[in-house]
Amino acid sequence: MSEENENLIEITDDDGTVIKCELYDIIEFEGKQYALLVEADSQDEEAEVVLMRYTEEGDESYFETIDDDDEFEKVSQYIENLDTEAIDEDEE
Repeated sequence: MSEENENLIEITDDDGTVIKCELYDIIEFEGKQYALLVEADSQDEEAEVVLMRYTEEGDESYFETIDDDDEFEKVSQYIENLDTEAIDEDEE
């Protein structure tokens, strides 16, 4: 597999549409891992980021939808705070 395709993941949305995404980053929060995925074919500079729970079992990796609204909100807030801290550090 080429390195270019190594980080591509296909996810299926609620309508059954398959979307190719690039794995942007994996974040650990409260003992769980979460993946940040960006649509690979997007021509928009402000492409939507998809947040999913990430788990590994042996050699397999799984991406799961976060159904719990509270969990999703907490993780989203944590990631936003990380972005803010990174911007603040760049400005110093």
